[in-house]
Amino acid sequence: MEKMIKDIKKLDYFELASKPIKEIWEIFNATEEGHSSEKADQVRETYGDNEIDYGTEKSLWRTVVEAYFTPFTLVLFGLAFVSFLTDYVFVPVEEQEALGAIIIVVLVLLSGTMTLIQTIRSNRSVEQLESMVEVTSAVKRDGTYSEIRTEDIVIGDLVRLKAGDMIPADIRLIQTKDLFISQTSLTGESYPVEKRAQTEITEVTNETGYETLAFTGSEVVSGSAEGIVVRTGNDTLFGGIADEFANEPPKTSFDVGIENTSLLLIRFMVIMAVVVILINGLTKGDWLQALLFGISIAVGLTPEMLPMIVTTNLVKGANDMAQEGTIVRNLHGIQNFGAIDVLVTDKTGTLTQDNIVLQYHLDIDGEDSDRVLRHAYLNSYYQTGLGNLMDKAIVMASEEQLDLTQYNYTKIDEIPFDFERRRLSVVVEDSTGKTQMITKGAIEEMVSVSDYVDYGGEVHELTDEERQHVLTQVSRLNEQGLRVLGVAQKTNPSPVDEFSVKDEAGMVLIGYLAFLDPPKESTKEAIQALNDHAVDVKIMTGDNELVTISVANQVGIPTDNVISGDQLINKTDEELSKIVEENNLFVKLNPTQKSKLVGILRGNGHVVGFLGDGINDSPALRASDVGISVDNAVDIAKESADIILLEKDLMILEKGILAGRKVFGNTMKYIKATTSSNFGNVFSVLVASIFLPFLPMLPIQLLFLGLIYEISSMSIPWDNMDKEYLYTPKKWEAAGIQKFMVWFGPTSSIFDVTTFLIMFLFVAPNLAGGSYQSLGAEQQEVFVSVFQSGWFIVSLWTQTLVLYTLRTPKIPFVESYPSFIMTTITSLGIIIGSVAPYTELGTALGLAPLPGSFWLILAVTVIAYLILVQIIKKVYIKRHGELL
Repeated sequence: MEKMIKDIKKLDYFELASKPIKEIWEIFNATEEGHSSEKADQVRETYGDNEIDYGTEKSLWRTVVEAYFTPFTLVLFGLAFVSFLTDYVFVPVEEQEALGAIIIVVLVLLSGTMTLIQTIRSNRSVEQLESMVEVTSAVKRDGTYSEIRTEDIVIGDLVRLKAGDMIPADIRLIQTKDLFISQTSLTGESYPVEKRAQTEITEVTNETGYETLAFTGSEVVSGSAEGIVVRTGNDTLFGGIADEFANEPPKTSFDVGIENTSLLLIRFMVIMAVVVILINGLTKGDWLQALLFGISIAVGLTPEMLPMIVTTNLVKGANDMAQEGTIVRNLHGIQNFGAIDVLVTDKTGTLTQDNIVLQYHLDIDGEDSDRVLRHAYLNSYYQTGLGNLMDKAIVMASEEQLDLTQYNYTKIDEIPFDFERRRLSVVVEDSTGKTQMITKGAIEEMVSVSDYVDYGGEVHELTDEERQHVLTQVSRLNEQGLRVLGVAQKTNPSPVDEFSVKDEAGMVLIGYLAFLDPPKESTKEAIQALNDHAVDVKIMTGDNELVTISVANQVGIPTDNVISGDQLINKTDEELSKIVEENNLFVKLNPTQKSKLVGILRGNGHVVGFLGDGINDSPALRASDVGISVDNAVDIAKESADIILLEKDLMILEKGILAGRKVFGNTMKYIKATTSSNFGNVFSVLVASIFLPFLPMLPIQLLFLGLIYEISSMSIPWDNMDKEYLYTPKKWEAAGIQKFMVWFGPTSSIFDVTTFLIMFLFVAPNLAGGSYQSLGAEQQEVFVSVFQSGWFIVSLWTQTLVLYTLRTPKIPFVESYPSFIMTTITSLGIIIGSVAPYTELGTALGLAPLPGSFWLILAVTVIAYLILVQIIKKVYIKRHGELL
């Protein structure tokens, strides 16, 4: 720390890029051994953690405000204020009554508090889940390179980069080898740029143009490098433009659906409340009472618990998925997960076991060859670019089958792997001074750079006939499901300056490496399960046709038509749109083609999930509706994904999709059942207001009824979903909610009207001592209280029990069973409401005890109502295809 200058932040990027490397070492007090652990801690105390504040993390006060002030709660606050003025402020002291305003506020506080609790739980869940998926970097500490969390990187650290890595901080490069970096997140340019440790630097207009600097947020496409960390966290170039990333993420169809539904219900609420106020004011002559009643109707129409139920559903869904080994990085993406109708997957490491074994090491004639294995070992052991399971398999096989103690080689240079060349080379020197360039890669690429072939130790020219012989040998291996790489070498190569791609020419092809990567045991079952749930599975891979067909046959994907990347060149979007719909197997695709096809599928109206784990999958992961990756994927893939699988069992995908559909289904239950029930109640009030000489229910009674119902509705996120409902993807359709209201709302009004008639003509007169018109004022009050109590109880029972009918297209309690939690909470709500007229609370609400004969009337009414709803439900499903 003694040499670490305190004004490092004052250095501009031109200085960081142009100063000699020796001076950079001194400025940042960096050594070839890297920081010690103690020194790294001291630097972190001075400069902070390597974390960027994107400005998207909400403060507690903002979370609180958003929980309590939704479109619905703002309306309710307004109604509570008006109720308080008209029921308490502007009335005589002896008539002051604030209970109505209090109940409205209680509803708001209940909804807001539950939403706040669930939101906080949601945030904590996401933080805990994301902490399970760490992005690491190779950093030299205490003289040794090791993988550490990117957040723990400090200024002056030595970092090693390879293909597939995210750049963890702003880095001054000190050593590079064919390093190409994608700076898309910074510049928007899709093409990678080359970076060099040693080059003449001139000042540029855009900092990303400095070739000696690599910036946070960019990605290593190919090559390798070492560098010194010069800026971390918010001090990086990426951190400096973090405000551009502070916007909320794009809204999903689920978010848009909720917003549209909320606006629809608010408009409907305003119109109905005004109509109710006008009718009651004109027919009863008491405009103040009509206003209060209209306010109560507005409150009754408002699904106050919608924000809480949505949030609870999402949190519960994320937690359920976490228990199945699935990390949800974006809670609001859960519903999109359930809406997937096309799953596109890479082959390697996703469908296969990702446990590659070197099955054969063969010479050109197809015979086992230790010489081929030895050359492959030198190539894999000394390469430092893209980490590859095939390299690990080669090294493991070599350690088992070769005596490696006799090898005494020194690495001279390396030409790293990239996805255009699909090969890599190393140059080594033995103890005698002999040098060799050893190259391995895709067989087509190896044949293209080889002019010679080795038969039994004799080198021959690689003629067209020999090329065909090689390709035939490889095809036979591919047909067995084996992935094949070619191995070639060149003795004593002479580069012009340093070794480069140009030197990969005039090679001698010496043999093949055949790898076995069998499908995961769960793959066939998982694909069948996805197909059973109306999810079409497509393979898009960079691998060759024969290997892909072999794997596809084993996992149950049709292989009748296979489309190669070469066939897609120069195709129009219209042609691609048809091709991607009609075919399920795409091979030899480059990353851009994968991304393009995913985008075409989305343009065709599909909700697309993409499952991948490699650097070449990251564009497609970003282009999909739901990017899915695995915990051991490269950093770029994990950063691009919305969903991360912690286990390699693909059956988790099916469980995740079902969880998303369950979240959607339970949300729909609440919205459709509540809005239709509320619509029916308001329709009944309109009818009653025209004919009755008094209000069918007091404002305070309506508010108390709504309070009980909304509390009961809090159990819906824990309800069961019918298996049949989960078979198909679900998309939000606001028009469906409106149709549901129109069909089922008036159904409840039929029994409301019969209740009005029975209460007005029979029950209330019996208790009050005569018809309403014949009674005195005191007995009329009894008459009204009995009438209102009867409709209160009937409304409570029908509104709550209809949840059980509307939650499933089946016969409730016979073919479909609700959850224990829902049954318990709704039953408690009914009991509390039914007992209320016999308590002091009921008296305060204007309710009166009811005779025993009423409960028989209630039973008949409820049973008849539920039977009619069941019948209407069957007709509705037949006409519209589905219930929820």
